[in-house]
Amino acid sequence: MQSLRRVPFVRVLGREYPTDRMTNISPAIVGKLPLKLHSRPNHPLGVLRSFIESHFPSYSRIDCLDSLSPVVTPKQNFDLLSFPKDHPGRSLTDSYYINKELMLRTHTSAHEVDIFSCGETQWLLTADVYRRDEIDASHYPVFHQTEGARIVSADSHGMDQIRHDNAELEQHLRRSNIIIQDVPHLSATNPCQPHHDPEHTKLVAANLKLSLNSLILGLFGGRLNAGEPLRVRWIEATFPWTTPSFEVEVYFRGKWLEILGCGVIHQSTLDHSNVPNKLGWAFGLGLERIAMVLFSIPDIRLFWSMDPRFRSQFKQGEITTFKPYSKYPACFKDISFWLPGDTTLHDNDFCDLVRDVAGDIVENVKMTDTYTHPKTNRKSVCYRINYRSMDRSLSNDETNVLHAQVASRLRDEFGVEIR
Repeated sequence: MQSLRRVPFVRVLGREYPTDRMTNISPAIVGKLPLKLHSRPNHPLGVLRSFIESHFPSYSRIDCLDSLSPVVTPKQNFDLLSFPKDHPGRSLTDSYYINKELMLRTHTSAHEVDIFSCGETQWLLTADVYRRDEIDASHYPVFHQTEGARIVSADSHGMDQIRHDNAELEQHLRRSNIIIQDVPHLSATNPCQPHHDPEHTKLVAANLKLSLNSLILGLFGGRLNAGEPLRVRWIEATFPWTTPSFEVEVYFRGKWLEILGCGVIHQSTLDHSNVPNKLGWAFGLGLERIAMVLFSIPDIRLFWSMDPRFRSQFKQGEITTFKPYSKYPACFKDISFWLPGDTTLHDNDFCDLVRDVAGDIVENVKMTDTYTHPKTNRKSVCYRINYRSMDRSLSNDETNVLHAQVASRLRDEFGVEIR
């Protein structure tokens, strides 16, 4: 399959875009854009999305299928959310660019300013997001996020509303079997934003925590052993678009699991949205991470499976345990090569190439060796590719053909010398 850097235009969701030196979107990724797994009923991601939405009945559901394209500008994705210019997320090794002016959203927060600008004050958005990543059982270049946000007037009326909601949520949680390890709403390392009233910020941060503790209780509390309390802990964090910021973990099946990131919305985001005198919070959670735990799904590739043995196991409104239907043998292939002196090959570049050739037939990719020649200073690397289908047995001849295509693409696109 031809590299999209070498063609003048790339077609994305039925529209042609010019390519340039920033273009790194791959055909494999372009093929995923129309699929929208989170919109499918009886799919684990659709089931989980519905559970989350039912927990926030008064929040607007932002329909991302038509109105909000995954194609955004770097300004939407980074600048309007206060990402620093040197943030690693901006790099070609981390994000997919159509060209220097357009990219695929890396998070649902890319639409925050647009949504607030339309007058929405409390909303939920679920969408597919795209990041270049490694290949293994828990990483995939496409995943799905649900983002929730709420803003209120930064005056006595808005704060009275928050106080009322906090009192109701506190009463609910006091009656529930939950242990919460909290951190201060504000601290020297997690401060109030300039020009925000610290007491107002504390009230909003409390509302954020109470709302999410209640959501996490709904998702995980009923799936513990009888009488066992749900344990949740809050941790100070740092995000470009919120201050103060937090991460949340839940103790489930014997270990702490990171669930989501959240915080008080950065004032500059609200200023860009033309909603003055507001204060609020936002959170974002990855559906795959939570679904893999709740449904006991061992490999992230399974979410994309069309095999009826997978798809028939799930029903809307139910969280059921996945029952493995097979384990096909692995077929390991090593590939080692010399890198040209003027070429760098990031792990994510290699993984994208492998995905383009073999798709979801590859279970994982690992670098197994590096070597620098003592006389020529040439660098050699070796990767091991584990070819294993989730749905059928692969023949050695079939994997040999795929492996040869990987080698050919490496030579053509990166100028390597296969060893």
